[in-house]
Amino acid sequence: MQINLSGHHLDITDGIRSAVNSKFAKIESHYPDISSLSVALTVERQEQRVDLTTQYLGATVAVHAAQGDLYAAIADAARKLDAALAKRKGALGAHRNAKPQLDDEPQMEDSEPLAAEG
Repeated sequence: MQINLSGHHLDITDGIRSAVNSKFAKIESHYPDISSLSVALTVERQEQRVDLTTQYLGATVAVHAAQGDLYAAIADAARKLDAALAKRKGALGAHRNAKPQLDDEPQMEDSEPLAAEG
């Protein structure tokens, strides 16, 4: 899985990069269909925010987490992303064994009745 990191008011250090990679390694093993993950880290006065976006089975999954500590926000975002992906996977699996719908009236071919000769 390719992780695209970007920082707003923040320089991406090796420690932050390794923290992000270690937190999302579990998600990569559970959901191998995810090819890329976009992570935006934002530092403001009293808040550290993490915004995640990815594509999973045809739908965009976006997660936002905010904490006072950046590493806590990364862990919270990883937990929320795991829950969101599990919900999406369950929604797709719920329709897997659905029975096909049948028409109310069966279609009859137009055929002429055989005339009895007598």
